[in-house]
Amino acid sequence: MPIKITFELSDTDLEYFREVFRKAQDTTLKKDEATILHEARRQAREMRSRSVPEFVESRIQCLDSLTRMLEDADWGLAGAHRERVLQALAYFAEPADLIPDQIPGLGYLDDAIMVELVVQDLRPEIDAYQAFCLFRDEQVAGKTTPEALKKKLEARRRAMYARMEKRRDQRDRRGGFFSIFR
Repeated sequence: MPIKITFELSDTDLEYFREVFRKAQDTTLKKDEATILHEARRQAREMRSRSVPEFVESRIQCLDSLTRMLEDADWGLAGAHRERVLQALAYFAEPADLIPDQIPGLGYLDDAIMVELVVQDLRPEIDAYQAFCLFRDEQVAGKTTPEALKKKLEARRRAMYARMEKRRDQRDRRGGFFSIFR
């Protein structure tokens, strides 16, 4: 029978995670994008190789989604959106662990918490990308011609970018959200 455990992070806890995030970025952001992607993928593979708990595995899948988002030529993530995703992956390319990864069951807890914080912060980008991928899959399954597909994908990408920016602006105006990038 599964057990659900919840906990609350205080403002002090969140500031601690922000500081850990910033320190990792200071080192890693000096690296090029290909290196950051490679090291983030390596970290995800290493986590998986240790038979991590399901709560960690589900967060590793989020890291995979972030790397795909950056590499997807059809999506063409650019500008501040691309920079935010790269900054998030930079932490996972060279994490500073609170809990040593070798501790069975708990070693990746701090990594899972950081992924959750990053995913919450990048929710507009992630949701827009997922909607774009679903649309693309439907169009490909519908046997759309390559020329028509290219036009439809470009229109959908523009619409998803607009939605992503609108949601981020609305959220930023409301305030109260944790932002790893402050």
